[in-house]
This record gives sequence, structure tokens and C-alpha cells, in this order.
Amino acid sequence: MKIDRNGSRPSAPGPSDWFTGTVRLDPLFAANDARRAASANVTFEPGARTAWHTHPLGQTVIVTAGLGLAQREGGPIEEIRPGDVIWFEPGEKHWHGASPTTAMTHIAIQEHVDGKVVDWMDHVTDQQYQGK
Repeated sequence: MKIDRNGSRPSAPGPSDWFTGTVRLDPLFAANDARRAASANVTFEPGARTAWHTHPLGQTVIVTAGLGLAQREGGPIEEIRPGDVIWFEPGEKHWHGASPTTAMTHIAIQEHVDGKVVDWMDHVTDQQYQGK
């Protein structure tokens, strides 16, 4: 058994290459030789969001606080709330983030293939974020 104590994994700002707005990443656990999954607690300030991206083995997002938005390519923008569990299929192009007026926090869980958990793409434009 191994316990990673709260506070032993430092917070980091979400890189501007992957996010629009203010985002904080709090790592929960990393993939290793015995575990393919990695996870982080991600907090988005109002209006903040990911860039478009895909995951080779999919992604599970569990909303823990606030009000967020999520969209898969070609689909409608969906509101996401605490307790909602969102599954993005492997290779499904999508984005997620906070609503325009309310912050949102979620736990993101994804598995790696050959050390890779995500493919980042273009930023979500303001027009896309607003559903226009």
C-alpha cells in the first residue's frame, strides 16, 4: 500500500497551450508500470476551458463543484453539474470547462497508451464556447 498525502503533489497552472482562461491542475495519481490510469483534480475559473482534444482510451470526468460545459464535436454544448459523470469515447474530439459565470471543478481520469493520455488540438474559440 502507498498513500500519497494531500499536499505532497503541488498544484500547477493549466498551460496556455491546452487551456483558455485560468485553470489549476492538482494531480491525484500518475500512470506507472502497474497502473495505466492517471488522474487530476482540475479547477476552471468562469469562462475557462480546455482546448479541443482526444484521448486514445477515452476519458471519464466527474464534476465535483460548480457549473460547467462540455461538448463533443458535432454535438450540442451540455451543462454539467456536481455528481455528473461524463464519458468521452476513445478518439472522441471534445472540450470541457466552466460556465461563463461560475467556476467548475472536476476529476479527470484517463488511461495511457505508450505513455500518451491526450492529443491536444486547436483552442475552443469564443464563438464555439458561446454556441454560435
